[in-house]
Amino acid sequence: MSKFNFPATILAICSLATFASGQLDGTIADAPIAKKVDHITTLHGQKRNDPYHWIRTKSSKETIAHLNAENAYTDAILSPFSDLKESLYKEIIGRIKEDDSDVPYLSKGYYYYSRFEKGKEYPLICRKKGSLQGKEEVIVDGNALAKGKKFFSLGATEVSPNSRYLAYSTDYTGFREYYVKIKDLQTGKILSDEIGKANQLVWASDSKTIFFVTEDKAKRWDKVWRYTVGSKSKPKLVVEEKDELFWTSIGKSNDDRFLFIDIGSKDTNEVHYLPLDRPTGSPTLIAKRGTKSKLQVDAYKNEFFISTNDKGANFRLVRAPISRPGASNWKEVIPHRPMSVLSGVACFKDFMVVSQREGGFTQLALRDYKTGKLTPLKTEDSPGTISLGANPEYDTKTIRYEFTSLRLPESTYEYEVKSGKSKLLKRAPVLGGYKPSDYVSSVVWATARDGKTRVPISLVRKKSTVPSNKTPLMLYAYGSYGAPSDPYFSVSRLSLLDRGFIFAIAHIRGGGEFGLPWYEDGKMGKKMNTFTDFIDCADYLVKKGYTSPSRMAINGGSAGGLLIGAVVNLRPTLCKAAILDVPFVDVINTMLDETLPLTVGEFVEWGNPKVKSQYDWMIKYSPYDNIVPKVYPDILVNTSINDSQVMYWEPAKYVAKMRANKTDSNALLLRCNMDAGHGGASGRYERYKEVAEMYTFVLSSLNLARQ
Repeated sequence: MSKFNFPATILAICSLATFASGQLDGTIADAPIAKKVDHITTLHGQKRNDPYHWIRTKSSKETIAHLNAENAYTDAILSPFSDLKESLYKEIIGRIKEDDSDVPYLSKGYYYYSRFEKGKEYPLICRKKGSLQGKEEVIVDGNALAKGKKFFSLGATEVSPNSRYLAYSTDYTGFREYYVKIKDLQTGKILSDEIGKANQLVWASDSKTIFFVTEDKAKRWDKVWRYTVGSKSKPKLVVEEKDELFWTSIGKSNDDRFLFIDIGSKDTNEVHYLPLDRPTGSPTLIAKRGTKSKLQVDAYKNEFFISTNDKGANFRLVRAPISRPGASNWKEVIPHRPMSVLSGVACFKDFMVVSQREGGFTQLALRDYKTGKLTPLKTEDSPGTISLGANPEYDTKTIRYEFTSLRLPESTYEYEVKSGKSKLLKRAPVLGGYKPSDYVSSVVWATARDGKTRVPISLVRKKSTVPSNKTPLMLYAYGSYGAPSDPYFSVSRLSLLDRGFIFAIAHIRGGGEFGLPWYEDGKMGKKMNTFTDFIDCADYLVKKGYTSPSRMAINGGSAGGLLIGAVVNLRPTLCKAAILDVPFVDVINTMLDETLPLTVGEFVEWGNPKVKSQYDWMIKYSPYDNIVPKVYPDILVNTSINDSQVMYWEPAKYVAKMRANKTDSNALLLRCNMDAGHGGASGRYERYKEVAEMYTFVLSSLNLARQ
């Protein structure tokens, strides 16, 4: 381990020199060099050595010392830019309205809303009975719950149908260890009921029975339980899923009549239902799991409405009697459409809301039960993201929806069904004189190297920013699990845009922008398409004069961190700076360890390395396995010691191996949050310190720190 007792005067001189140039210098301090300890395994007749395997021992003082040394090194390298980092942080939080609140919504006679108090990190969840002029009742005080804790996350919050009880869950580690408590809202007291560690909460109609999900040792949600509040009896098992490829989850119909139990893998699922007014009954199967068959369900009167991909990858909508919901009784409501992806439906008393994707982006449409007419909701900006908001009332003449774009902050609208008109209820305030009209957004299309696949790229910049080979650009992407990277507004991103950056999102294969085919073209044996799509998007932006490699930074997190790790191996000259957030980079070793969270369930996402043919495609892109002696860009890797999804040792090992192999003097930094999990720091303001550090890294790497 390197020691961090640099002579203060030498470090100060180096810091001044670095700041004067405005450029990041990876040599002003000695980097920690992790020791190597042979760890030999054999796979497919080949010996594999993982000399940094020892970093997995979290309880080891040596491991903690190494992580602390990496943090100290990162501090030392970025110390010349400490004023910039502090300035960025103050700039970002200076745009945030401290005493903000969201738009109240009505549910069973109460108006619910959350609000922040000035200077506080966590929200208050409140309600008022009867009208907005009523007395405020604080049902959850996040700041009180977080007091004295280094990390805090509020999970589920569910009020019972009679409005008396609140079930809520909290995590104090970042490891997704959520524990449930029940609060009597009449007395304000926490009940003595011990549900323990659980996920997802659904109340039955009697306001006494509550359903929840628990996890196995690998953090797979495998069991559904029910519990009677106030009873001394133990929870009763409702469903247990033993196949490790499948997870259980619960939800309820939009009219609150049915509990839905979804048992699904990455490829297929099945759904069971249970009337919530008969909570002790046995669930009934709607449709069983099949080969790559998926469905979602909602209820209306005596029928289930089911979206299914049985006749096409983009899904269709069918209906079936609740008493006979099997596939033989399905009647088509909305056919499969080649150009539209049906994402789901929400049934209300007089209409349903259809979620779909058109041209790769989200859309909401209302469907009249009688006429079958679909009426898309119009939005005021493009590209953007629209989604259904809080609509707990089943019998309603209006619906709430949320919209955001690269230029427009999160906005809550109310749509009147009869008139077809939308009214803006609130747009998240951005302090400091922000004007959306000062910025311009667009979508451009890159052609992938196969010559036929067109990949959309969302772009935003300040109007005064003129694209050129000197223009700095941040390119972000995710590209896994069929999860789309929809455009959204970021208050912190303004600190880049106002410094002349272009921000871009590459909607690459592996995501869900164009439904299942887009996803399946970027998974398993086709995973390389994800990485080459990203490279092709970057090349397109350079070719079209938006930026140049020396002015480009690239970023992705989790599976998106895998993307960035693979890309810098495949094309290290693509960019000047790369940021990998909580990155999944040690693909082979992680997917060989079936005791880890996510591993078994993701054999159908990445492959199972124990299968030789699948190992052969995985080993080609696994970032950790493909580090070789060559020049790499400036790299910042962020992780958290309590991450339950991508264990801290993956990025720590990655940095250790990269440092031992790279042939350049460019910066290679690891920041390990010693108190957080997969989502990074908790708290409204604390997380922006991490953003400010990332921006400091990017600006200094691109030689823009003094601008």
